[in-house]
Amino acid sequence: MPREPRYKRVLVKLSGESFCSPGGFGIEAPAVAKLVDELLPLVELKVQVALVVGGGNFVRGRDLAANPHIQRATADYMGMLSTVINAIALQDALESRGAATRVLGAITMTAICEPFIRRRAIRHLEKGRIVILAGGTGNPFFTTDTCAALRASELHAEVLLKATKVDGVYSDDPHKNPSAIRYTKLTYDDVVIQGLKIIDVAAMTLCKDNHIPVIVFNLQHEGNIRRVIAGEPIGTRIGE
Repeated sequence: MPREPRYKRVLVKLSGESFCSPGGFGIEAPAVAKLVDELLPLVELKVQVALVVGGGNFVRGRDLAANPHIQRATADYMGMLSTVINAIALQDALESRGAATRVLGAITMTAICEPFIRRRAIRHLEKGRIVILAGGTGNPFFTTDTCAALRASELHAEVLLKATKVDGVYSDDPHKNPSAIRYTKLTYDDVVIQGLKIIDVAAMTLCKDNHIPVIVFNLQHEGNIRRVIAGEPIGTRIGE
């Protein structure tokens, strides 16, 4: 791996699923330890890292809203709270291994995290701290993918890394269709026109407007995130 990483400032989108075993629920210590193992080498490489965490290991707003007694906005707020739980768990896990971190939330929770202020977040990154972004955008009806694209734009990230359980973007669900084709490169418009579900349209539009490439890769393969940072052709790259 080259000494100099290809990217100096990255935003990594972590799904809630990465906090537990496949099909699991909540936070599982081995899964969180694996996340830390993958992220710490980036600090050693002096890469400025911002993380947007999902909350699907606890609550998925859209699914919960199927309950006739819970409004979609309420369900989404519950999902935002789930991301805060994940964020502070990851913070402690990273700090137990010597990393400096800050949790910034889109929802005011002063006893737990700092409010998200763009200039403050950038300053933390410049100081070498891992910035963990919780609470989504702070608004219902927006996914954490959209939050990741928004924060990547605000923080001038060079790339958005979407860490998933599959090794890129496929023409169909590879778990259901063995004949699905994996793409190595796509344009922003390809994703929208083909209706590929790897990232929502609002997020894709934000990345296109701000010229932020997206790399979709499998976080479960050890060392993959380091390879992506080094510029190796891992996963699927979405760009101009």
